[in-house]
Amino acid sequence: MSNLKQKLYKKIEEWRPRTVRLAKEYGKTVVGEVTIAQIIGGMRGVKSLTTDISYLDPMEGIRFRGYTIPEVLEKLPKVPGGEMPYVEGFFYLLLTGEIPTEEEVKDVAEEFNNRKIVPEYVFDVLRAMPDDSHPMAMFSAAVVAMEKESVFVKRYNEGMSKFDYWDPTYEDALNLLAKLPQIAAFIYRHKYKNGDIIAPDPKLDMGGNFAHMMGIDKPYDDVARLYFLLHSDHESGNVSAHTGHLVASALSDVYYAISAMLDGLAGPLHGLANQEVLRWIQGVMDKMGGKVPSEEEMKKFVWDTLNSGQVIPGFGHAVLRKTDPRYAAQRDFCLKHLPNDPIFEYVNVLYNVVPPILQQHGKAKNPWPNVDAQSGVIQWHYGLKEYDYYTVLFGVGRALGVCANIIWDRGLGYSLERPKSLTTDMLEKIAGIKE
Repeated sequence: MSNLKQKLYKKIEEWRPRTVRLAKEYGKTVVGEVTIAQIIGGMRGVKSLTTDISYLDPMEGIRFRGYTIPEVLEKLPKVPGGEMPYVEGFFYLLLTGEIPTEEEVKDVAEEFNNRKIVPEYVFDVLRAMPDDSHPMAMFSAAVVAMEKESVFVKRYNEGMSKFDYWDPTYEDALNLLAKLPQIAAFIYRHKYKNGDIIAPDPKLDMGGNFAHMMGIDKPYDDVARLYFLLHSDHESGNVSAHTGHLVASALSDVYYAISAMLDGLAGPLHGLANQEVLRWIQGVMDKMGGKVPSEEEMKKFVWDTLNSGQVIPGFGHAVLRKTDPRYAAQRDFCLKHLPNDPIFEYVNVLYNVVPPILQQHGKAKNPWPNVDAQSGVIQWHYGLKEYDYYTVLFGVGRALGVCANIIWDRGLGYSLERPKSLTTDMLEKIAGIKE
């Protein structure tokens, strides 16, 4: 048993009594109330899920195992010659809640390397798909095609205690996560680079190997590490994370759950938002003839946009009430590595003028930029100009957090998710509406 798995086993054994006691002794304790607006409005804000992997604080942004994004970037061991932490070390943090040592990170990186060979039939599936297939459909299909590899299914069919469900789930999760970078890179090279595939390099870490297989030079390896880390988890109520949890709650294996997660991520109200923001910014550039506007010129454009009934993409967030720290981390990278990039210059002007205007406009609960306002800019700068592919990158990162959550769901024996629905007639009676 690997060091990571041993540590995780110990953590799960220590944690279980807390969950059991809460359910047994305090199960009827009321946590909150649900309004009709929440029922009709997609359950927004309803406190009904549990995760210890991450928490979204309205003022501090996402906390991974209690650590803010700046703390994570500072404390996690860095890849030699790079600015960003190992993705493998970050996954160690998600699973255990502890900052790993250099040695522990190397152990996880080696374990990922030992599991990263993708079965050839997966590439056959991708090659057989129509040329105009969306990259996210290809990614989801590749993941679910590997379901036959599931260790959990084999162990479940043989018969095992529910307290051991986490063990084969851990194996499935690491087997899948280790393969995702090669699958994602294959999709890109197959679809956009005439099938010129670059083989993985066993000497490289996850982020470095992904950049290598994409055929993009440094510092794109650090871009990949940062991107996967920032997009990994965002509590468990967003569409992709919740879908993964929901499917896994039926004891569907990780391959089914992550494929479903990717399907949810592919929606324009979720993972596609970054490409929509970039497309909008480039449209602004076209309208202004490519010239970087002054702040006064941009203010006029923003007001004209709002007064015409349109929104400013990339600003606002359902929970956050300040600038998204994921945006800030990417902004810092841009200021250091691409300060004169023409698209970033536009983003920079928008960053300065939009929040005060939205505050004056009064309709946005949060006038600050979110992660999508920045992420597409970096990808475009390093030559990745295929909008449709951006959500695949998001998917590689999000799988880290969802897999960590599913392992812990199984370790703590969480139940099948089954909320209760009401009819519109019932809601009208509750509201006191009479015919």
